[in-house]
Amino acid sequence: MKLSINHPLLPGLLLVGSLSIPAWVLGEVFPLVGGAVMGMLLGLLARPAFKPSAQCMPGIQFAGKQLLQYSIVAMGFCLPIQQVAKTGMQSLEVTAVTLSVAFGTALILGRLLKIPNKLNVLIGAGTAICGGSAIAAITPALKPDEHDTAYALSTIFLFNIVAVLLFPLIGSWLNMSDIGFGLWAGTAINDTSSVVAAGYAWSEAAGNHATIVKLTRAMMIVPITLIIAMVYQRRQQPGSKLRISVPWFIVFFVLASAASEVLPAALIDPIRTIAPLLIIGALTAIGLSTDVARLRNTGWRPLVLGLLVWVSVASSSLLVQHFTGAL
Repeated sequence: MKLSINHPLLPGLLLVGSLSIPAWVLGEVFPLVGGAVMGMLLGLLARPAFKPSAQCMPGIQFAGKQLLQYSIVAMGFCLPIQQVAKTGMQSLEVTAVTLSVAFGTALILGRLLKIPNKLNVLIGAGTAICGGSAIAAITPALKPDEHDTAYALSTIFLFNIVAVLLFPLIGSWLNMSDIGFGLWAGTAINDTSSVVAAGYAWSEAAGNHATIVKLTRAMMIVPITLIIAMVYQRRQQPGSKLRISVPWFIVFFVLASAASEVLPAALIDPIRTIAPLLIIGALTAIGLSTDVARLRNTGWRPLVLGLLVWVSVASSSLLVQHFTGAL
């Protein structure tokens, strides 16, 4: 992608870069927090202070979405394909449990809280799979009201922020191993960005493990969306075609991991150096694009449901690890 001085992405990318550099420095000074978490926090703090203009938003949104995906693909070059396959298969048991718990809790408690059924499904899918990406993937099939989608996204993101800050503290209290924490973060935190932030705040090994687990879990978008489409879309529009959103960046992550086995080190090493910096930039952009004040309009019931579903998923992941000895 070629950027000219008048390119619409340039103002936002410059703002993201200006915050990413101090975030990287602070991450080096405070390794227990890490550059990714620092980037998200600086972005959150900078948004109300600087109020990014409309000119900055295209670049910020690009960095928060596409740049994050690019960084994950770049991380694939850092991880051997054998490790990716082994970790993904080992995490399936915990992933299956947390998926079932998330949807079951959302549907049952949602009815008790008298929350609309489609909003229950959105919160359940967002918590179970991968936050905003899962919500975006099932929206065409579910066809919820716009305010339901906004409620779900706001609810999910709130607990993403809480998880990034809280998980390392709980993991330290539980004296978790790198692999145990990575598995927990990968199966119990919603968005990929927050999994990456929390994982690498713990350690590089935990971050690598959490990322693989998370991407394995994110692939569940395809079968879950298919099921939801069969239940809702065919009911609303009999005979209509099913539309499934495939997270292609995960496919490229796997290809990059396979390619790392055969490509020369002179090509791989620079990518491995750049990948953490891309992650910091993406997390900084996500912080900048987040309107925390919007959460005030969400209402208390979806927030309570999101909290209960999130706690049930995090708890069930820990329980499975405890009984299987993965901690």
